[in-house]
Amino acid sequence: MYRQHFGLQEHPFSLTPDTQFFYNSQSHREVLSTLLLALRHSEGFVKVVGEVGTGKTLLSRKLLASLGEHYITAYIPNPYLTPDELKWFLAEEIGIAYSPEMPSYQLLKDINSRLVELAKAKRQVVLVIDEAQAMPRETIEALRLLTNLETEKSKLLQVVLFGQPELDDLLNRADLRQLKQRIVFSEYLQGIERKHLPSYINYRLKSAGYTGGHLFTRSALSLLFSASGGIPRLINVMAHKAMLAAYGEGADKVGRRHLERAIADTSESRSLGRWLARRDYWLWPSLAALAAIGIVIPGLMGVT
Repeated sequence: MYRQHFGLQEHPFSLTPDTQFFYNSQSHREVLSTLLLALRHSEGFVKVVGEVGTGKTLLSRKLLASLGEHYITAYIPNPYLTPDELKWFLAEEIGIAYSPEMPSYQLLKDINSRLVELAKAKRQVVLVIDEAQAMPRETIEALRLLTNLETEKSKLLQVVLFGQPELDDLLNRADLRQLKQRIVFSEYLQGIERKHLPSYINYRLKSAGYTGGHLFTRSALSLLFSASGGIPRLINVMAHKAMLAAYGEGADKVGRRHLERAIADTSESRSLGRWLARRDYWLWPSLAALAAIGIVIPGLMGVT
């Protein structure tokens, strides 16, 4: 609704994992570089863990888009599969004709033969699994057995696991220690730092076609970070709502009052941001004065 008002071609804060809006933050850049390096050297298992909303799915899409033509990729967005379903999925992605009636040992033999054939043709097979913390234990074991397929020189199948912190809890199980030992690289995806939030917002806006000056005021950005904690998904949700609020008023800038309305409408926003959005402006100097004489209100130190 606000695209024409702000001179946009697309919605800048859509939650769809569109690689056009991939922001090259330090954390995302370092993790992507590690992934590409690991796959280039056929390192086997790689794991990426991040909190909800930190951009794991978008990063996985960016990874797939960054791989060269000699890679054959298979992407599993929902890993709640049985072991047989996992094998069927992989077989289909690498071009094996199969049927559900095919014995499991025969399917595994065909997968191995096809992977060897692809390796001889200098084709590298990469399996990318999103939300890996939801994978059943039996399917994880089937995945580990699939990665046993190898030549004397390299792995025939490489696996990249993206998951929430619960994935680490899952892999810490004693009966999964064999798989955990095979993880060569383990990365943790961080959110957007406070100092980089303006760049993130401006990048998303420009990617959507915005050509004007700074659209969000400094006080709006400060409040946005406090309410989101730097989590990209929360930033996007509240920035979108704030732009709607500004559009509704006919404003040409997104200010603090627009963020306050967005925060009030977002139950997932952080308590500090909600408090800052509700507080009366006259109250802040008195709190600062209390802090100056050594009286600290828990949770408010470092807020500007």
